[in-house]
Amino acid sequence: MKTFDFWSLDYIYFPVSGLMWLWHKVFGAVLGSNNPWAWVLSVIFLVFTLRAVLFKPFMKQMNSSLRMQELQPQMKKIREKYKDDKQRMSEEIMKLNKEAGVNPIGGCLPALIQAPVFIGLFHVLRTFNPAANGNYFFSKAEVISFVDAKLFNGAPLSSFMTMPNADLLKLGADRPTIVAVGIPLTILAGIATHLTSRRSVARQSEAAAGAPQTAIMNKLMLYVFPLFVILGGPFFPLAILIYWLSNNSWTFGQLYFAHRIQDRQKNELLQVVEEEKQAAAFSKPRPGARPIDPRKPVVRPSKIDGSVSLSKDPHTPSHSDSAGSAGSTSQRPAGSTSQRPAGGNASAGARPQSAGGKKKPRKP
Repeated sequence: MKTFDFWSLDYIYFPVSGLMWLWHKVFGAVLGSNNPWAWVLSVIFLVFTLRAVLFKPFMKQMNSSLRMQELQPQMKKIREKYKDDKQRMSEEIMKLNKEAGVNPIGGCLPALIQAPVFIGLFHVLRTFNPAANGNYFFSKAEVISFVDAKLFNGAPLSSFMTMPNADLLKLGADRPTIVAVGIPLTILAGIATHLTSRRSVARQSEAAAGAPQTAIMNKLMLYVFPLFVILGGPFFPLAILIYWLSNNSWTFGQLYFAHRIQDRQKNELLQVVEEEKQAAAFSKPRPGARPIDPRKPVVRPSKIDGSVSLSKDPHTPSHSDSAGSAGSTSQRPAGSTSQRPAGGNASAGARPQSAGGKKKPRKP
């Protein structure tokens, strides 16, 4: 095991080496410590572990990017308004970002963390030297096991397609086997990079995608970065190509789930806003209607005799609406007669009677 040097990048190398060593112990216990696929899986799960740790900052980056796209129209107005005053423009943009809770620098945090990881893994794999006593967390026997591990009996993980013949002889490697393994890994890594970039670009708003700087960056992400992976593949060790393929594949799957989470949150927010709109529309008076003052009594006509009653609560029916109005007609002053005048309207179903209350004889 290498001694820690406080004046170097061992702050990066030791954690990367330690995670890889841990996963090799796990898969080596199942497949065998000298099995080349145990080393391949240790590199893959090193990537997966680091990306899982960075998932929360990644989601913050996604939300920040989405919020930045929503702010593009306001930023455009600020740029047009203060195009002659760069300092005032910067101040207004910073103020807008602060009010919206957006941190443009924070969105770059996951990418800034992945860069040291890539550098650390590249350095650790390059320093697997059998002549050394060890390699960070790996002992000398484990370093020799890594160097001797060959995919398909001819492609060491530390070899690359353009490696000089003298170095290939030292490793006991076969160049055609290395090329047969390296070319598919390179092409798949480039395709994964392109698909990941395409998925990110497809989520951009029209206003954001129409900006000149964004359009240039989109072209770099879609075509230049994948091309760099394909052209640079022959010069990198096979283990680095496995890292690229694993990292870009994880990113593609992570974007899929992250976009689903964002869509669900957006739908929930829209549903809440729609419910609030419906509640506000229901509580508003109709156009032309005079608002009701709950402090004043409401005059309601009686349903029977047309009399009026007073009610303090406009939503509570008055006593005269039910039995009170009927009772007011049944109570009459003393001395009044309860009989109807002759010839008046008879009740429904009653036979007409003659004067004096005598019944009219029936005809035979």
